[in-house]
Amino acid sequence: MQRTFREYFTITLKGMAMGAADVVPGVSGGTIAFITGIYQELIATISGVNLSLFKTWKKEGFKAMWKKLNGSFILALFTGILISIFTLMRLTNYLLEEHPVLIWSFFFGLILASVWFVARQIPKWNFKMIAALIAGAAFAYFIVSLAPSESTSSYWFLFIAGAIAVCAMILPGISGAFILVLLGAYKTITEAAQNFDIKTLGIVVLGAVFGLLSFSHILKWLFKHYSNITLAVLTGFIAGSLNKIWPWKKVLETEQYGEKIVIIKEASVLPWNFEGNAYLFPAIILMLSGFLLILILERVANQKPIQQNATNPDL
Repeated sequence: MQRTFREYFTITLKGMAMGAADVVPGVSGGTIAFITGIYQELIATISGVNLSLFKTWKKEGFKAMWKKLNGSFILALFTGILISIFTLMRLTNYLLEEHPVLIWSFFFGLILASVWFVARQIPKWNFKMIAALIAGAAFAYFIVSLAPSESTSSYWFLFIAGAIAVCAMILPGISGAFILVLLGAYKTITEAAQNFDIKTLGIVVLGAVFGLLSFSHILKWLFKHYSNITLAVLTGFIAGSLNKIWPWKKVLETEQYGEKIVIIKEASVLPWNFEGNAYLFPAIILMLSGFLLILILERVANQKPIQQNATNPDL
């Protein structure tokens, strides 16, 4: 695919949006990829990473291998993700600690609009689609309602945690950061990052690469053979995650990981039952802002509705 510099710069900006979402436990970078129109290209590109690329490099040269890899797309996207993680992580964490209601309100509006956006990609709804949506929502709601496990530093476990977390990261609606908290690996990994523990981080990265390459093939196959049902399940994933990012929460239990305090257990409450300033009016404004942002991104992405595979009409 031939792209201009401006188009690659736009992909980098989309990567920055994905990175900003991924550092927030409860928000998925996969959701951002979907609403910006690059999700299926991302999955197809990742699933195309295999040993045949080295054969192409050997026979036809690096340029042919890079083109087959869709390397410029990967480079632009992951550059944006890394820029966002290293520049916005501190700001995001500060805002979540100092102004949680306002920040979660914005994300709630954004994710709510994402449910509508993904659902629109399905040309025809029927009983199977509704059942798939409900199943996806129930699964996501169950996942985000679980209590985190005890922290562990086993290298084998960290490899598995990295693989599972990155799978969640590319699924719309499920946060990779939250999965690490859930598995009890968040503390170990964040401490390793702070202490520049290359061995621990390397094992997590290896697990993430393994999970990413494996899971992308599954997603690609599902989109090819069961496009509409897959979209319905993903819509459910996003809808089921809304409880996690509801702005008004009552904290029931916390745990401190070094200098970072992570909420272990909380309950959603109505704004008028919230302990503290509910910021109701600005919260509503930010929800609407998040919702409208999705409408703007949809126009920018100019994403065409995903066509159902004619030979595999979702049974």
